[in-house]
Amino acid sequence: MEEKIIYRSHMRTKAGDVIFHICNGLFMLLFCVITLYPVLNTLAISFNDGVDAMRGGVHLIPRIFTLQNYSTVLALKNITTGAMISVLRTVLGTLFALAANALLAFIVSQKNFLFRSQLSLFWVITMYVNGGMVPIMILYKNLHLTNSFWVYVIPGMISGFNMLVMRTYMEGLPESLQDAAQIDGAGYMTIFLRVISPLCKPIYATVALFVAVFQWNSWFDTMLYNRMADQYTTLQYELMKMLSAVTALKGNAGAATSGQTVNITPVSIRAAATILTMAPIVMLYPFLQRYFVTGMTIGGVKE
Repeated sequence: MEEKIIYRSHMRTKAGDVIFHICNGLFMLLFCVITLYPVLNTLAISFNDGVDAMRGGVHLIPRIFTLQNYSTVLALKNITTGAMISVLRTVLGTLFALAANALLAFIVSQKNFLFRSQLSLFWVITMYVNGGMVPIMILYKNLHLTNSFWVYVIPGMISGFNMLVMRTYMEGLPESLQDAAQIDGAGYMTIFLRVISPLCKPIYATVALFVAVFQWNSWFDTMLYNRMADQYTTLQYELMKMLSAVTALKGNAGAATSGQTVNITPVSIRAAATILTMAPIVMLYPFLQRYFVTGMTIGGVKE
């Protein structure tokens, strides 16, 4: 009798597991569809004739294939300069921010540092309070950062959030590693470079992805500080200006391609610009995904 009860209970448990896995799989499939469909739909519209796309009905496959939308975007006056500046600010901004935040996080993570709590509180306050747009503009002008490339890099070198995430991760590392290095005569810089940094690759990759996405997508700082300096324009700012101009025309621009008239519209241009700006980050993310997940899990929780 007892064996029958145990067998039936096991069967119910097994059936419940199967139902759970089926429901979980269906939910994840639905979630993937909801997540991927807007991206794939935007990709299809970017390769579709603009006037035809306005009719609707373009979902995952272009109805009238054309490259005119991308040709129009890539033919912008300052698009090459903007792309180069965007790449340069993303690379330098990420490297400088990673180095500055890592050094500061290492200092604050040391339990024998005198102003450890006060400095941490100071960076927390900066996450909620700032001087405002006009005072910041005046400050940057007095520091000769306006009409300069370095306005993209220097102000973003220190971030309270990124520093605190790194500090939390470093505090979770065994103290015996630093003690052993100090016994062997290593100084703080040697400990940071040869002991701490190799163990912080996950959190470094996480912060690097945060900073790189922010730098690549930024255009408002270009409009504020480098509007009159075309040599320091960015890709996002040029695309924003193009979208504003195309939308303001409220008409269609015609172009002759291969004997056919291919029309572009604000919808098709917006889709092409979205794909162009999204592609570099999408291609970068798979290389950092493993470190990104580990960094967010370990660096974001303090036990």
